[in-house]
Amino acid sequence: MEWKNKQEKKEAYELFLAQLSAVLKAEKDPIANLANTSAMLNEFLPNTVFAGFYLFDGTSLVLGPFQGGVSCTRIALGKGVCGISAEERRTVVVDDVKKFDNYISCDARAKSEIVVPMLQNGKLLGVLDIDASVEEGYDEIDQENLEKVVEVVVSESEFLEVP
Repeated sequence: MEWKNKQEKKEAYELFLAQLSAVLKAEKDPIANLANTSAMLNEFLPNTVFAGFYLFDGTSLVLGPFQGGVSCTRIALGKGVCGISAEERRTVVVDDVKKFDNYISCDARAKSEIVVPMLQNGKLLGVLDIDASVEEGYDEIDQENLEKVVEVVVSESEFLEVP
């Protein structure tokens, strides 16, 4: 789905967040919720080639539920967009992955990327990683709303304590 303007995009995200909340309310298992969230994001966001989660195991990020092609299975903190987002605990938006020095290429179709850290009480749970097949696939509206997506997933799921 492509949006005609920023207002239409904001309204689409509002509806998406309401639908996500409704779907996740019935389940507390994080794997089930991460799987449904990645499926919903894959359908919702235009030009998506990967929508999924990497979970923090106490030392590195391990591939979790996702939609897309075969992907990297383990990412060290500080490596690639996911590792930087996790280490710095901040959202990272990359408009052109070819111009990102520390980029890890898991899928040649990916041209831009956004990664949002998943935090609970200050502890890193993992990251939401989304890749697009176009450059500049994500903007401030995506960042703001994908951060809300992560908040919903974390609040509706019962994550185990990270070692």
